[in-house]
Amino acid sequence: MVISQTNPPNLTKEVTKTDFTPDEYRAIEESAEERHEYCNGEIIVMPGGSEVHSAIASNILIYLGFLLRDSDFRFYNSDLRVWIPNFNHGTYADVLVINGEPEFNGNRTDEILNPLLIIEVLSPSTEGYDRGEKFRKYRSLSSFCEYVIVSQTEAYIEHYYKQEEQNNNLWQLQVYDQIDMSVSLHSLNVELPMNEIYRRIKF
Repeated sequence: MVISQTNPPNLTKEVTKTDFTPDEYRAIEESAEERHEYCNGEIIVMPGGSEVHSAIASNILIYLGFLLRDSDFRFYNSDLRVWIPNFNHGTYADVLVINGEPEFNGNRTDEILNPLLIIEVLSPSTEGYDRGEKFRKYRSLSSFCEYVIVSQTEAYIEHYYKQEEQNNNLWQLQVYDQIDMSVSLHSLNVELPMNEIYRRIKF
């Protein structure tokens, strides 16, 4: 068995088997030392994150989790997988928020179907994927309405939110590029200050 050693944006892949079933993938993932995505039969090794990447994601989780600790929102890190049925795709988000009870994929307790807000911290190897194909697949989930992409090399954030509940093709982009700005998270009805996102981060 050979698993791809690269991530989805890279078209040069060393793969001899590309027809794994979801259950085969899940069995591999449960005992694997590294994390993988599942892309419609293909298992793909995901790159490891940097200290800065991890610190930024942690800053966001800590701030939002504390601010909204008494609300119905639930916050998860990248240990929980997002399952995208329309694309037969399993992936991980750096920060995942749902409203109310989690909707699991069948009898799984590690695969979420109802993300409300997803936040990705960009890495050099996955930046194009996070902005393109991954975002396109996320948009097929009916609950998903807000997407935040965070740079780890500068104070820069791209924020997308759905304009109409029933129209997945109409999204608004807002760019934040000053450390004293705050990201208006519409789905949570809170402000996320950039100086909290980048707390103790040195560029």
